[in-house]
Amino acid sequence: MEKSWLKSYDARVPHEINPDSYASIVDILEQAVSTYADSVSYINLGKSITFKELDQQSKQFAAYLQHSGLKKGDAVAIMMPNLLQYPVALFGVLRAGMVVVNVNPQYTARELKHQLNDADAKAIVIVENFACTLSEVIVDTPVKTVMLTQIGDMLGFPKKWLTNLVVKHVKKMVPSFSLPSAIHFMDALKEGASKSYERPTLTGDDIAFLQYTGGTTGVSKGAMLSHRNMVANLEQASAILNTVTVPNKELVVTALPLYHIFALQANCLLFLKLGCANLLITNPRDMPAFVSELGKYPFTVLTGVNTLFNGLLNTPSFAELDFSKVKFSLGGGMAVQRSVAERWYKLTGHVLLEGYGLTECSPIVSVNPPQLEQYNGSIGLPLPSTNIRLVDDDGVDVAPGEAGEMLVKGPQVMVGYLNRPEATEEIMQDGWLATGDIARCDEDGYFYIVDRKKDMILVSGFNVFPNEIEEVAAMHDHIVEVAAVGIPHEASGEVVKLYAVRREDSLSEQDVIEHCRKHLTGYKVPKKVEFRDELPKSNVGKILRRELREEK
Repeated sequence: MEKSWLKSYDARVPHEINPDSYASIVDILEQAVSTYADSVSYINLGKSITFKELDQQSKQFAAYLQHSGLKKGDAVAIMMPNLLQYPVALFGVLRAGMVVVNVNPQYTARELKHQLNDADAKAIVIVENFACTLSEVIVDTPVKTVMLTQIGDMLGFPKKWLTNLVVKHVKKMVPSFSLPSAIHFMDALKEGASKSYERPTLTGDDIAFLQYTGGTTGVSKGAMLSHRNMVANLEQASAILNTVTVPNKELVVTALPLYHIFALQANCLLFLKLGCANLLITNPRDMPAFVSELGKYPFTVLTGVNTLFNGLLNTPSFAELDFSKVKFSLGGGMAVQRSVAERWYKLTGHVLLEGYGLTECSPIVSVNPPQLEQYNGSIGLPLPSTNIRLVDDDGVDVAPGEAGEMLVKGPQVMVGYLNRPEATEEIMQDGWLATGDIARCDEDGYFYIVDRKKDMILVSGFNVFPNEIEEVAAMHDHIVEVAAVGIPHEASGEVVKLYAVRREDSLSEQDVIEHCRKHLTGYKVPKKVEFRDELPKSNVGKILRRELREEK
């Protein structure tokens, strides 16, 4: 289709970017730590580190990895919430020429085992709070090197000691575990300081991240995101945001976890490139504490998902903050609700921008321009060097103004799924990635999501795929068959509802929910269970989830 959106671009935004402007993310890091050495890079729990400190510590960690039996291209998992250790570990892995595997700390043992095995992860950096999960499965994974850290490790004395004491012994947030061969993360940094670091030769074709996402058929898959993919998306996003941001002058609030591709790219990497500070929020669910933290800093950018913005609006002390320095707020990961956007504008005086992306697209595909004067319900304009087609069920382009499945092409589109050529071929044809989302485009080139073709459920910005939920539920002895669908929810956008046929009438809704909770991360656990005598099926016996979704 014609790139009608280009006419709506700000005059300062180029139509195309150079995805090869940097050979790798490491090039971007090295430029940033050199240019902005004495400026603050990351802040967490009252402690900050400069770009120079980030440079030193990540290089030490890279040296440790290189001398610990790992080689270029090996996968290293990182499993922790937003802490100062995260960017140090992240950039250390990349500087060693290795591949980052981001892991949700809330994963159950089953989920963690699958991801570590699928990625062939040789090492993991993990916060002690979740080490018990790893200890359950490590013998059945390829992981040989374990690096443990505690929440307060980078906070300096005496705060480090006090924080770790409270977390472990007062709040008892560290279940017992056994990982006898593990090394402490801080000891790894010290050891790395005495080792030589050899900068690897990296090209755009080298894989930077294995970012896991679900699938409509089967288990979670690793999207292979190359250095070129990530660099391209950084250049694309920078082209839009450079119209409002000032290098070395912004402070972005990072409340979404860095293991989520949105926060990883839009916060961690983008504002590193700009030489700006990231305020890392470890536990954004504690809204009063989150708001208190916001009150300490003159933040200029805030990113999040709809549930986060809604939570802030419903926290009384949030209204007392100073929003005079704010440049823009950006919502992604799930649809921004109009009611939330309107309340946000009324309180802060700033439009809540909405963007759209996919893990498979590194992740940003489109975004509303920062100059937007009011919420418009769209997912914005495609980024520079991004093309979008809307097609019908036969793959034919729809007429202007009509809705069709959105296909995306651009340098940010993934290399493919790790070791899953058939799944890759299913979603990618001739460079076009099928998003599974149904959209329309208006005459000014703004895109609007109107429906979801996939069965994927979106809970607070996280993908939940029915097959995984159904597989776990079906493990229960008293369940005959099941179907999982998403139903609307005011706070999280959607929640999981399970339809089940049971063998025993004594089986209760709570029994099923408790069973699922043992094997699934919290946001995947069904919130409602409805028992049926039978489930709707096609003439070949396939359960028809769509019929269940469409029931009134």
